Amino acid sequence: MKKIWLACSLLLSSSKAWSQQLPDFEVQTTELMVQGWTGFTDYEFLVNSFLTLTLATILGAIIAYHPRFTRSADTLEELEAPKVFILYAVIGALIGIMVVKYGLVIGFVLFGIGGLIRFRTVLRSAHLTGNVIFVTLIGLSSGLELPHVAVLATAFGFVLIYILHARVTYRIDVRALPRAVIAEAALAYRALLEEQGCRIINEKKNPAKERVAFIFRASPDISRSQLAEVLDTQIDSSLKGSLDWEID
Repeated sequence: MKKIWLACSLLLSSSKAWSQQLPDFEVQTTELMVQGWTGFTDYEFLVNSFLTLTLATILGAIIAYHPRFTRSADTLEELEAPKVFILYAVIGALIGIMVVKYGLVIGFVLFGIGGLIRFRTVLRSAHLTGNVIFVTLIGLSSGLELPHVAVLATAFGFVLIYILHARVTYRIDVRALPRAVIAEAALAYRALLEEQGCRIINEKKNPAKERVAFIFRASPDISRSQLAEVLDTQIDSSLKGSLDWEID
């Protein structure tokens, strides 16, 4: 009997707690539904949101570009990871802005969207996953009649991505090089890349496999096809190998 009485008491208390929360839920839902395009007149919210996104970007960059991390990174994924960290910091800030402003309704929706992305979306990199989450939140803002949030997030994200990807990072493997000229070939490829405005981040020679690998950031003024043509036409035939590209 005591167990039954205790269970009934817990059930009654939980019902009371839910009934107390229900009005808040309804208020938040009503506030969300009537926001619409009038949100663009809420200048204080827009300015605070912009400052919050900027703060998240700065703090994320401080962690992402920690000197210990940048010194130990030696693969394309590790070198590009800071951009992913910054993007996720902005995503977290955007979620926080929406939940704090509009509360429980957004929380439930984000939970469902997160499950969909986690279990139904397969992408080749964390960077692409971050972009998918970001544009999903933009679409969510639009669907929830929060166009001011959607526009602010789009503008901020557009500028942020433009800055983060001003210089594209490439990895090339120069294969099938004669062992006798590997060092000379590496110097020739390095010199040509630097001549095209590229910044060499990492270089690895592997005489046993007859290859040299470079990770570098290209100048914004040159495309991959132009770079490939330069490497194909301006390297001496005796030092030329076959190129395998990897792009972030």
